[in-house]
Amino acid sequence: MEDGYCDTCGLAPAGKSGVPQPRTATAASTRSGTQHSSRTTGSLSTRTGGSRRGSGRTGSSRRFGSGLVEITPIAKVDPSSTLMADPQVPESKRYCAKCNNPVGRSHGDRPGRTSGFCPSCGEAFNFTPKLVKGDVVGGQYEVAGALAHGGLGWVYLAVDLRVSKRWVVLKGLLNSGDEDALAAALAEQRFLAEVEHPNIVKIYNFVEHDGAGYIVMEYVGGKSLKDMLKSRMQANGGAADPLPLDQALEFVIEIMPAFGYLHERGLIFCDFKPDNVIQSGDQMRLIDLGGVVHVDDQEAALYGTVGYQAPEMATDGPSIASDLYTIGRTLAVLTTDFRGYQSTFKESLPDRDSFELYKTHEAFYRLLDRATRPNPHDRFVDAGEMQEQMLGVLRQVVAAQGTPKPAPSKVFTGELRTDLKSDAPRWQDLPTPLIDLTDPAAGFLASITVTDPAEVLALLKHAPQETVEVRLRAIRAQIDLGARSGSFGDAIAARDAFVGADGADWRLAWYDGLLALAGQDWAKARERFDAVWSALPGELAPQLALGFAEELAERQKVAAGYYDVVSRTDPSYTTAAAGLARCRLFGGDRSGAVEAYQRVPGTSSAYAISQVGAVRALVRPHPSALVDIKALTDAAALIERLEVERAQLAELRAELLEQALTSLRGGSRIPAAVLGGPRTGDTGEKDVRFALEDAYREMARAAHGPEKIRLVDLANAARPRTRT
Repeated sequence: MEDGYCDTCGLAPAGKSGVPQPRTATAASTRSGTQHSSRTTGSLSTRTGGSRRGSGRTGSSRRFGSGLVEITPIAKVDPSSTLMADPQVPESKRYCAKCNNPVGRSHGDRPGRTSGFCPSCGEAFNFTPKLVKGDVVGGQYEVAGALAHGGLGWVYLAVDLRVSKRWVVLKGLLNSGDEDALAAALAEQRFLAEVEHPNIVKIYNFVEHDGAGYIVMEYVGGKSLKDMLKSRMQANGGAADPLPLDQALEFVIEIMPAFGYLHERGLIFCDFKPDNVIQSGDQMRLIDLGGVVHVDDQEAALYGTVGYQAPEMATDGPSIASDLYTIGRTLAVLTTDFRGYQSTFKESLPDRDSFELYKTHEAFYRLLDRATRPNPHDRFVDAGEMQEQMLGVLRQVVAAQGTPKPAPSKVFTGELRTDLKSDAPRWQDLPTPLIDLTDPAAGFLASITVTDPAEVLALLKHAPQETVEVRLRAIRAQIDLGARSGSFGDAIAARDAFVGADGADWRLAWYDGLLALAGQDWAKARERFDAVWSALPGELAPQLALGFAEELAERQKVAAGYYDVVSRTDPSYTTAAAGLARCRLFGGDRSGAVEAYQRVPGTSSAYAISQVGAVRALVRPHPSALVDIKALTDAAALIERLEVERAQLAELRAELLEQALTSLRGGSRIPAAVLGGPRTGDTGEKDVRFALEDAYREMARAAHGPEKIRLVDLANAARPRTRT
């Protein structure tokens, strides 16, 4: 044991920890070590707020990532086969470690120097490997050769002579002739040996050799995301070929628990990029911890890569938000031909119209946008929240390929549809935000089971304290009450009072959108629900709400886009399927409307009304949708399979037969199948009239008073003339 650590494995004795306890606040630091006031990452990270749920997960799923995408495992190879045959750093990648200006470049016929001094700042540089095959580092690690060159220098493959001759990786930690500085750096970095997570490469030791320090890491065989991009480019004839979106999301989702683990321990990765994550077998691993620092370390040198590093790193230092920024940038690079990400767009994203991928998957673009916003407080709250939203986006991407794999939201209820006799858009059917279980009044609010808004408001007066959740519940009750009376003054007053207290909460934006819908202010509703979607890009509820707002504003084509995504991703949102059907029928697409209704699962309580809607979509006259004979035949087949009350079934048959009779009068030939049952050939007006008479009389049996008389009269009028 030396300085409290084993000189073989680098670990502290059992029962002791060499990991300093991090402060709860996020401290800011710079390369120069200048101290700044610390700040705490808030629970709300956009103007509309962030999720209140989602701490970083420390466990690892047995399945790859989310389990939503099939990922082919990477076969293991002989580590020695991965060595560089001629370890050289290309001139185009030679930069001064101090000022980042180009060094070692060619001039005319003279090749670039691999070592020397930077002409800009005088800093020494050396791009030749310091270790060669056969060198023994720390008396324990025999070098096999160079694997790669990274930001901290060369990375070597070696054999551990003391522990079963296992393969290890040596990564340069510090290049300094100051032995005291080297010793301090090694001691400072020993906390990395305590990092233990299945998605993070294991640190075995820290050693010194010829004035340089090295991190000794577990060898992880596999392929980095950067290598995957290179392989795809080579296979594509040298043209960029980004990763498929579903695979890229799955890769990053798999690694997110590792970030949650580090952040919970006050550690910031700092330099995440495609180079530093590798697929090993059926698992993703972070492979480079050389840039990891404590969040409250004011003196540590910070490492990052242009195009990935958050803009505030140079002034405010590392934070959870800066790590999430690098994840967003990495996703952007993996999924598009992101030219200029280290120059023109080094601190911004291209417009959504720049890539077809962004236009097709707007939720993904919003995910990138929130992760990479200039203000750290506007980004995701933590790795857990970002992972949850990534999962939501991935479910939408997978559903677009034809396979819905829904899951319950962690921030919204399901839809609140109660009227199963109509599929007209009702804002009351929209989901509602779940109660934050950490709110002091959560238990009290859960005990309120009444639904009458006046009764709810009366009970809320007895709340143990006026918390955020209590005030939000009161706003919703005031909206419901205002919808009854037609006056929303009290709801607006409650909303305005909340804005003064916490106007950045996305839940307030949600209720503000509901208030706008109830008051028929479609533009305001769109603006508020759009803000919620930007805060929670993976959620379906704000997209459903946008569909409502757009349809009510008579923008059916736009509304159909939102409804389509929601119902395709999670068929349990039956209001989305109904909305999509209405919008398609408005555009004259009868078959498309039927397809939308057919998305409702048979286990849903809204299944029957959706089938009724499908029948009516086929037979009811519409200015933009002509009724054809095939539509009538399809409607008859649907009616045969329906399981509804006899009176309603008769009503549908009557609508079908009325349309068939109209078509006959227009000269069309009507298949006998429209009369029901396994009939063949065509039918005439007489048979259609008899069937229509039967339908009206069946409806009359369930009716009373004037309605019964009306239906009997219709039956008599429909009956063809006969001699008896």
